[in-house]
Amino acid sequence: MTTSSTISRRTAIATLGALGAGAVLAQGATARPATVRLGYQKSSTLTAVLKVQGTLEKQLAPLNAALSWHEFTSGLPLLEALNLGNLDISADVADTVPVFAQAAGADLTFVAQEAPSPAAQAILVREDSPLKSVADLKGKKVGFAKAAGAHYLLIAALEKAGLSFKDIEPAYLTPADGRAAFERGAIDAWVVWDPFLAAAQRQARVRVLADGTGIASYQRYYLAGTPFAKARPDVLGVVYAELERTGRWVKQNPKDAAALLSPVWGLDAATIEQANARRSYAVRPVVAEALTEQQRIADAFFAEKLLPRKINALDVALFQPRLKS
Repeated sequence: MTTSSTISRRTAIATLGALGAGAVLAQGATARPATVRLGYQKSSTLTAVLKVQGTLEKQLAPLNAALSWHEFTSGLPLLEALNLGNLDISADVADTVPVFAQAAGADLTFVAQEAPSPAAQAILVREDSPLKSVADLKGKKVGFAKAAGAHYLLIAALEKAGLSFKDIEPAYLTPADGRAAFERGAIDAWVVWDPFLAAAQRQARVRVLADGTGIASYQRYYLAGTPFAKARPDVLGVVYAELERTGRWVKQNPKDAAALLSPVWGLDAATIEQANARRSYAVRPVVAEALTEQQRIADAFFAEKLLPRKINALDVALFQPRLKS
């Protein structure tokens, strides 16, 4: 059990680091900019907006920090790269992904959380499929990305229907491979998240068996390697502020946001607007009390023998940004 004093010690990262931020700036004023390696995936909407606009680079320049961008197909390989020290910051990943990283011994700092978006992921079947409910998935082949939010949605939906993960045949597929397998009938159902979900709904004849409503909250987390978080809380503070601002902009300007992302994602603006409508994009600090569902997710994966060991979801560091009053 993690004590409140342990949490306090870990959440002190920002406070302690902030005291040294001035020294970092002074020492780095004439030095070559330090490279900050940021990993993201296609569903990292706010990060994609910042990349297109070039906003983050401009805000980090006074901190003598330069960005390098690294795209990943899904959240698990992204956090594996973070764990190995090949990245400094991870754009948003589904709530399930840090659980697998923790089980692998990753030293993570939670930087920010997007509020729940349960309808932004779903279990799909083809429109002409004989499957009418989640219970009908028994004995069927279901495709999804391992450790993604879709993975937990499937486990939780099966449990609600009186089934277990062992009752289906899993097919671990990236979103692109999942779409291809789904369309050619190689899998009976596909569990996926936006914008891939919206694209399938608009471009193919599909039905939703279940989304996350009442089953899985689908909160997304931004993370950093703890050594980097300790060394550069000034950078994390800027990243947090820009994510929060961009989240508000996307929700307040849905058509402009969709138009901006359309050429980046290779999707039409209407599909992107539909996907974005299901995501909250409400960026907020991570507090220990908010990690309750993380523990449920971890316990569910461990019970299905998908995690090598039981973990404590609170055994992470929490970055505390300086919020505007």
